[in-house]
Order: sequence, then structure tokens, then C-alpha cells
Amino acid sequence: MLLCGCGRWMHTEGVEEGLQDAGVATWLVRSKCCGCGLSVGVEASPDQAVTLVDRLLWTDDARSVLERMPPYVEPLVRQEVEAYARSAGSRVITYALLGEARRGEPVAWDPEAEARLTNVPAPVRAMARLELERTAVERGQPRVTVALMEEVRARYFGLSGVKREA
Repeated sequence: MLLCGCGRWMHTEGVEEGLQDAGVATWLVRSKCCGCGLSVGVEASPDQAVTLVDRLLWTDDARSVLERMPPYVEPLVRQEVEAYARSAGSRVITYALLGEARRGEPVAWDPEAEARLTNVPAPVRAMARLELERTAVERGQPRVTVALMEEVRARYFGLSGVKREA
């Protein structure tokens, strides 16, 4: 946790996941002092960032998914996912953890897909991993496959694996 210059503890207001620094995933933890009102943001690796979180908290991406659910489903999903996070000893509910709680297991990667991910440029690799896992979760797929990678690539870049004759 953070201590403000005024001597009071700073409370975590939010967490953004998936920021990139040389291909390494980082989180931005936003905190605010309840005494003087000072707000700060700290960018760190997920392992380091979680130590700055003072309570069970949803990342912005995970909360966005929760808020788009029908009003009669949202409280049930919130309760289920928060119970899962507590049982796993996690203070931060990420998009991946939300999917894991709903399925009961993390998204797996086919070896070929994992190998192909190494061809993605380092500055965007972690973001690509997050988007591929997010797409698999949304489709209810337990694995990231090469076929899924091709679909996502075509969606974002208008490319396909099929070469066309001119």
C-alpha cells in the first residue's frame, strides 16, 4: 500500500491491465488519499502492482464486462467471481480471472499457437495474448488455437491466411 505525504494511507481506486512496455504486461494502479485528495498512478508488473491494491478490486476491463450484463445476472456473476477470486487468494479480478471463474479453468494455449505468438513483435505481444484469451473466453472456447489467431488477425488487420491471385 502507499502512504501519502500528508501521512495517511492511499486507497486504491482502480486498476488498468494490459499496458505494454517492451512486450511485458504492466498494470496501472490508481490510488487516492482520503485526507488531502492527492491522486497518483503507479505502473508496475502485475506481481508488483497487486501489492498496491488494498481490497478486492475489479480491473477496468473486467468491470466493463460485468456492467454490460443484464441487471438480473450481474449480481449473481459478481458474487460467483468474487468468491472464486477470494478462494484463489487474488485481490484483483482481471478479465482472465473473470473468464476462469466462469469456466472453472484458465484459457489454455495450443503449442502451435504459443509458438506462433513468439512471432508477434515484442511491443504488442502481451496485448495480443490478452486479446486472444479475451476472444476465446467470449466464445466459450477453452483454448487459443492457430485458427482463432487467424480469425483475430483478419478482424484487426483485414488479413487472412489465404493468398489471392491477382
